[in-house]
Amino acid sequence: MIVNFQYVGLDVSTSLSAFTEEKLEKLFNRYDFLISAAVHFKQDEKDHTKGKICNVELSLPGPRIFATSNERNFEVSVRETISDLERQLKKRKEVYKTH
Repeated sequence: MIVNFQYVGLDVSTSLSAFTEEKLEKLFNRYDFLISAAVHFKQDEKDHTKGKICNVELSLPGPRIFATSNERNFEVSVRETISDLERQLKKRKEVYKTH
């Protein structure tokens, strides 16, 4: 499992990286065709109610899968993004089963 983290306009957080890696590890264990993940954390200064953005791009055979979410804190944003990725991976796994 290869996970690359990028913090845009933020200080690096080891606890947030560990939390995200723990959530992504569950996906990597469930879907063995995943190759790597690129995670980007951003903060939108203009949005005061939410503004914590998490982007995740998964590399796998075929087109890459991408999900993003904008929530009130990064942990909720990571959970929402992982949930969106899980939905996309289920669809992709169904395509693999038919061939």
